[in-house]
Amino acid sequence: MTDIPRRAVSRTARLAALPLGFAGRTVLGLGKRVTGLASEVISADIQQRTAEQLFSVLGQLKGGAMKFGQALSVFEAALPDELAGPYRQALTKLQESAPPMPAASVHKAIAAQLGDRWRAKFTEFDDTPAAAASIGQVHRAVWKKGKREVAVKVQYPGAGDALVSDLKQLSRLGGMFRVIQPGIDVKPLLVELRDRITEELDYELEAEAQRAFAAAYAGDEEIFVPQVVAAAPRVLVTEWVDGVPLAKIISDGSEAERDEAGRLMATLHFSAPERARLLHADPHPGNFRMLPDGRLGVIDFGAVARLPEGHPEPIGRLVRLALAGDADGVLDGLMEEGFVKEHDPIDAHALLEFLLPMLEPVAVEEFRFTRSWLRAEAARLASPKSPAYQLSRHLNLPPSYLLIHRVTLGSIGVLCQLEAKAPYRSILERWLPGFAPVA
Repeated sequence: MTDIPRRAVSRTARLAALPLGFAGRTVLGLGKRVTGLASEVISADIQQRTAEQLFSVLGQLKGGAMKFGQALSVFEAALPDELAGPYRQALTKLQESAPPMPAASVHKAIAAQLGDRWRAKFTEFDDTPAAAASIGQVHRAVWKKGKREVAVKVQYPGAGDALVSDLKQLSRLGGMFRVIQPGIDVKPLLVELRDRITEELDYELEAEAQRAFAAAYAGDEEIFVPQVVAAAPRVLVTEWVDGVPLAKIISDGSEAERDEAGRLMATLHFSAPERARLLHADPHPGNFRMLPDGRLGVIDFGAVARLPEGHPEPIGRLVRLALAGDADGVLDGLMEEGFVKEHDPIDAHALLEFLLPMLEPVAVEEFRFTRSWLRAEAARLASPKSPAYQLSRHLNLPPSYLLIHRVTLGSIGVLCQLEAKAPYRSILERWLPGFAPVA
């Protein structure tokens, strides 16, 4: 793997190969049906090969293509069991790994950011990347001052151009991703990713966000955020975090370990807007570790939502009104916030029935998220014959809520992968403004 392929024609050709390959495999499956092969064998074969191609192309291209793959991997829990296996394995790989760039490219990139004598800042530097992600890869090293173990994140050359090119091309391939992830509208996700390209490419801006998180959770008994050691626009040095990757907890963790990871994920999600005035906006499992002391280690702050006033109060208040059965209050509040158009005729009680199944996790003292629950909700909301689908066509998502909505959905996807049971209601009562009962 050399530097990110930057030529638009080259990248577009690789991305275009995804739907073409899928179409070819579908035709192959049709041919096998004619010969009498079992349909489930055909389906598994096609799904497996599509998953392998998806990982290969998105992983090698990095940039926006891989970042989109990472976002999709969070939602694999919504896939039916018979389709989930191959995609679960291939897409989850995107959360932790990708083909690395060579050492010479790494050295050149670091020298451009930290100076030609950059090696003097380290006593050790491992040329083999410890992790590779969408726009950068991470190397383990020892910072000379203080002899601290550090993670050195190096941005891929050409990452900015790659992100712009990929997201433009991916917006034309929405049909294929709807096949892979039924019920998910990829267009808002692509728009939101495109709007945040500049922020994610600026590692100094990421360092600023990480410092804010680290200060907010300094000394916390449940959440750990590593300190920033040094930062440049395209290189970021932070404390190294040892721990079990969340993907490993999902695949091999005990029920108790998965439950605790879910509780901590929810605590981070709802406490950060109050404590840090920020929301960690990239909730895929590759960004979390369970530490030996039981804390949740959080890394990668390139994508954050800035919430200077904290979490919007109307969300908590309207959830509370919905659980209390106040249909008219919910409709009025959603209309005021822009979720319902003022002159759109929506029945308040139908709207309440639409919302209550989604709110089940916080309607009870404890709730276990499961893949089957998420699949049922995805099916309810995505089927054109469903009353929920028909009602959803009258709802709007205000731009100010887009990122909060996407992060919440992503977090729910991770909780369903964990199949985690926790007292989510009490977490919201503690941290979500407007949710706790009015005294």
